[in-house]
Amino acid sequence: MHGQIQPSRTQLTIAPLRSVQVQREIQNFLQALDSYPARVAREPRLSFHQHLCSVFATARDHRRDPRTDRP
Repeated sequence: MHGQIQPSRTQLTIAPLRSVQVQREIQNFLQALDSYPARVAREPRLSFHQHLCSVFATARDHRRDPRTDRP
Protein backbone atom coordinates (compact mmCIF):
# COMPACT_ATOMS: atom_id res chain seq x y z
CA MET A 1 0.00 0.00 0.00
CA HIS A 2 1.39 3.37 -1.03
CA GLY A 3 0.77 6.58 0.86
CA GLN A 4 -0.52 9.58 -1.05
CA ILE A 5 1.58 12.70 -1.23
CA GLN A 6 -0.40 15.87 -0.80
CA PRO A 7 0.78 19.09 -2.49
CA SER A 8 1.80 21.82 -0.12
CA ARG A 9 -0.09 25.11 0.13
CA THR A 10 2.81 26.82 -1.60
CA GLN A 11 2.56 24.47 -4.58
CA LEU A 12 -1.19 25.01 -4.80
CA THR A 13 -0.73 28.80 -4.75
CA ILE A 14 2.15 28.92 -7.24
CA ALA A 15 0.46 26.87 -9.97
CA PRO A 16 -2.30 29.43 -10.78
CA LEU A 17 0.18 32.31 -10.55
CA ARG A 18 2.54 30.55 -12.95
CA SER A 19 -0.36 29.98 -15.33
CA VAL A 20 -1.16 33.70 -15.32
CA GLN A 21 2.50 34.52 -15.96
CA VAL A 22 2.69 32.09 -18.88
CA GLN A 23 -0.50 33.56 -20.39
CA ARG A 24 1.00 37.08 -20.14
CA GLU A 25 4.19 35.92 -21.84
CA ILE A 26 2.21 34.33 -24.65
CA GLN A 27 0.14 37.49 -25.12
CA ASN A 28 3.28 39.64 -25.17
CA PHE A 29 4.87 37.38 -27.78
CA LEU A 30 1.77 37.48 -29.97
CA GLN A 31 1.62 41.27 -29.61
CA ALA A 32 5.27 41.47 -30.68
CA LEU A 33 4.57 39.29 -33.72
CA ASP A 34 1.63 41.47 -34.70
CA SER A 35 3.37 44.82 -34.19
CA TYR A 36 6.82 43.99 -35.59
CA PRO A 37 6.10 44.64 -39.30
CA ALA A 38 4.96 48.22 -38.66
CA ARG A 39 7.86 48.93 -36.34
CA VAL A 40 10.52 47.44 -38.61
CA ALA A 41 9.11 49.57 -41.43
CA ARG A 42 10.00 52.63 -39.31
CA GLU A 43 13.26 51.13 -37.94
CA PRO A 44 14.68 48.79 -40.62
CA ARG A 45 17.70 47.73 -38.56
CA LEU A 46 15.60 46.60 -35.59
CA SER A 47 15.75 42.86 -34.97
CA PHE A 48 12.73 40.91 -33.83
CA HIS A 49 14.58 40.08 -30.62
CA GLN A 50 15.07 43.79 -29.85
CA HIS A 51 11.41 44.47 -30.56
CA LEU A 52 10.30 41.51 -28.44
CA CYS A 53 12.41 42.71 -25.51
CA SER A 54 10.88 46.18 -25.77
CA VAL A 55 7.36 44.72 -25.78
CA PHE A 56 8.13 42.69 -22.65
CA ALA A 57 9.74 45.70 -20.96
CA THR A 58 6.75 47.91 -21.74
CA ALA A 59 4.34 45.28 -20.39
CA ARG A 60 6.45 44.92 -17.23
CA ASP A 61 6.49 48.68 -16.71
CA HIS A 62 2.70 48.88 -17.14
CA ARG A 63 2.18 46.20 -14.49
CA ARG A 64 4.40 48.09 -12.05
CA ASP A 65 2.78 51.48 -12.65
CA PRO A 66 -0.42 51.74 -10.58
CA ARG A 67 -1.63 54.63 -12.77
CA THR A 68 -2.09 52.39 -15.82
CA ASP A 69 -5.38 50.69 -16.54
CA ARG A 70 -3.79 47.51 -17.90
CA PRO A 71 -3.89 44.23 -15.94
